[in-house]
Amino acid sequence: MNADNLPRAGSARSEAEELLSAPAEWDLPPSRHLHFKDVLMQRIDRDSTAPTQAPPAPRRRFPRTAVVLPVAATALAGALVVTLSGGGNGSAPAVGTRPATTEAGANSASVTLDRIAAASMATTATPVKDGQFVYVESLIRSNAGTFEGPVRLGARHTREVWISQAADPVATSGWLRESGKDAVMPGQTIPIESPTAVPAGIDRPTYQWLASLPTDPGALLELLYAQTRVSDDESKEQAVFNKIGDLLDEAIMPPANASALYKAAAMIPGVTEIPDAVDAAGRHGIGITREDPASATRDEWIFDKQTLAYLGSRSYMARERTAGSKADILYGTNAVIRRTVVDQHGTKPVTSGN
Repeated sequence: MNADNLPRAGSARSEAEELLSAPAEWDLPPSRHLHFKDVLMQRIDRDSTAPTQAPPAPRRRFPRTAVVLPVAATALAGALVVTLSGGGNGSAPAVGTRPATTEAGANSASVTLDRIAAASMATTATPVKDGQFVYVESLIRSNAGTFEGPVRLGARHTREVWISQAADPVATSGWLRESGKDAVMPGQTIPIESPTAVPAGIDRPTYQWLASLPTDPGALLELLYAQTRVSDDESKEQAVFNKIGDLLDEAIMPPANASALYKAAAMIPGVTEIPDAVDAAGRHGIGITREDPASATRDEWIFDKQTLAYLGSRSYMARERTAGSKADILYGTNAVIRRTVVDQHGTKPVTSGN
């Protein structure tokens, strides 16, 4: 994104103030927001000194991305948008080829997800206790473009999260730390907060809550459809697909529940398979994806071709079909490097040899 077509400074300031004062809603999980706040604050700073310019081009709502938001900006996610005008600073963003949305592709995805579900049942998961934290270390790349401009994929960097497993409602549901170029507040351990205490549930999925979910895929999918919030310009199907993706990224759950989750995903209309997909660490795997015409986005889960273990994800902005393009714009990708349980937030888990 770039700053070529910014609105008047006064209107941007009032819009931001209105958003900051609006009641916070959990329409997106807390793992989606910190970068939104950072970009909006940069926009406010620029607009306060920018000269009056022509009205901006029509805006598209900024799709979901795997980042975190502290309490003050929970309501800001819906305010951020991005255009599809190409790469910034003379470089084109990463692109991806669209999967074939055929009946054969859907059947292939269903078969693969059934295999992944069976592989999940063969794994073990140590129950996570109240008071412990799920620790996930990932490599990520996300959109580092400026507000209203084209996507510019930032540098790959490390992301660590400590997700609270507290049984009681909490206002601080975890902590985040990023390091490396293009990291958000690099080196700082940032609390993941909300204005009010949030109970364990679909927006704060603890191990115990996940273990309480139905293991019948149909019943589980019905629950997900009932409890998943839908953002503007997003279909219910895509919202549920994204919600499952959130759980794959930063949660630990019993094997039976993981298996049911994959089988439920296979029942969502429009889910297809990609034979070869690459995560943020450069690992090749099988891709499971769904394109959402309502939001013009496509999310992709990546699994190891041999073990079928979850590797990471990629998120795309889908090009308009009328242009005849087969390329989508990559705006975010991650690779899960380590996932375990720790007793204290902010500390790295002990590994063999340390």
